[in-house]
Amino acid sequence: MQATAYTYDPESRSGQVLLDDGTPVPFDAAAFDAGGLRLLRPGQRVRIETDGAGTDRRITLVTLQTF
Repeated sequence: MQATAYTYDPESRSGQVLLDDGTPVPFDAAAFDAGGLRLLRPGQRVRIETDGAGTDRRITLVTLQTF
């Protein structure tokens, strides 16, 4: 699934992405580390993997979207 980076805190390595419908979804350090990223800037397109659905949805991986 694709999303747009919305917030990112480099100290905690966590933040939020916006799904294409505008829904913010938080991610934690484990999801950020799983993608192998070093930095994330708001506005970057990312690929995410999630687990669960609805309000129980959590991001398990955040990585840059490549074409």
